[in-house]
Amino acid sequence: MKIMVVGGGGREHAIIKKLRENPKVEKIYALPGNGGIANDAECVNIGAKDIKGICDFAKKAEIDFAVVAPDDPLVLGAIDELEKIGVPAFGPNSRAAIIEGSKVFSKNLMKKYNIPTAQYEVFDDFEKALAYLDTAKMPCVIKADGLALGKGVFIAETLTEAKDALNTIMQDKIFGDSGNRVVIEEFLTGPEVSVLTFTDGKTLVPMISSMDHKRAHDNDTGLNTGGMGAIAPNPYYTTEIARECMEKIFIPTINAMNAENRTFKGCLYFGLMITPDGPKVIEYNCRFGDPETQVVLPLLESDLLDIMIAVSEGRLSDVDVKFSNKSACCVVIATSGYPTGYEIGWEIRLPEDKKDAFIYVAGAKREDGKLVNSGGRVLGVTAVADDLETAIKKSYAMAEKVYFKRGYYRKDIGRKAMAVLEKNKG
Repeated sequence: MKIMVVGGGGREHAIIKKLRENPKVEKIYALPGNGGIANDAECVNIGAKDIKGICDFAKKAEIDFAVVAPDDPLVLGAIDELEKIGVPAFGPNSRAAIIEGSKVFSKNLMKKYNIPTAQYEVFDDFEKALAYLDTAKMPCVIKADGLALGKGVFIAETLTEAKDALNTIMQDKIFGDSGNRVVIEEFLTGPEVSVLTFTDGKTLVPMISSMDHKRAHDNDTGLNTGGMGAIAPNPYYTTEIARECMEKIFIPTINAMNAENRTFKGCLYFGLMITPDGPKVIEYNCRFGDPETQVVLPLLESDLLDIMIAVSEGRLSDVDVKFSNKSACCVVIATSGYPTGYEIGWEIRLPEDKKDAFIYVAGAKREDGKLVNSGGRVLGVTAVADDLETAIKKSYAMAEKVYFKRGYYRKDIGRKAMAVLEKNKG
């Protein structure tokens, strides 16, 4: 089979490595891919948002199956267009992808169908939003309505910070039209959990839970990023919590989307917070999370391509989806200065011996035969082991062997999870 994967980050590298395990796969194309993905797939210089270019290539290359991984092309209708030309694909159509494409839509959906989430208000008028903040309880959360590369959420501790965030989104327009509307919601407390799920709109199968580390620096300090590392499984996600999420959040969400004539087929991501009042939805994503994918997929024992094809054909219930009982840790190596200002073009040298870990390449390209950084988050170093402590040690041991002068990484990925495990032991 000839497979096409749309996207060019660490998430896509993890997906491609997993797809390669299927013996039916003879060729994988990555659009556009990156300098590291080039070792596992043929990279084609077509951007992820170039829907026409993607479809033209799929026809020309006689693609048997496509995987659209990032949010932008999904919201723009890549799956719709691929299906029109007869190319089966994994991912939601544009009507379903709105669950991530508009935070206003997703919040209203949760309100309408009684899915637990934070209380909120929606504004498209800056002055009215500003006036509301004067009456709102601090801290609060302010979100740009549309897609913003995972950076459109501000946690404001004070009224001044809240007004600054609102100004940044609605007046300075740092996210463009994505900031024409905002959601202002109550600040929830509790541990966060990411749960990726496979669903064909009828059956929903949760993957192993994970814990993302969003802040740029140790001890959850610094700015929010696209994710500085992850571990799986998440020790806060107990069997009891999982049952409650399935009953009150996962199945009701699938049913709600069906009721709205927006059947979701693909990977639906649930960003959850385990509050004192039980689990609540912080956000939905219409695709695999990054870096959660880099710790979840290495634990998948079933064949990823078989699952994806079953999802696209509406027969997920026919497939046995199995995960190992092991643990995984991913340490993200970023460029110094990320997420604000950083330099690109610095050489990266990966260790020859990678038997103890996967190194997923995100923001890097090939230049004069060398691998150089081309973005903020550059590498994801993932290790799998029988227990989390060993996975963390292996991941850091491999990260230390990477040569990248401008690189930095958090030194505490998994520390919080380990504390929970130790407490549970006691």
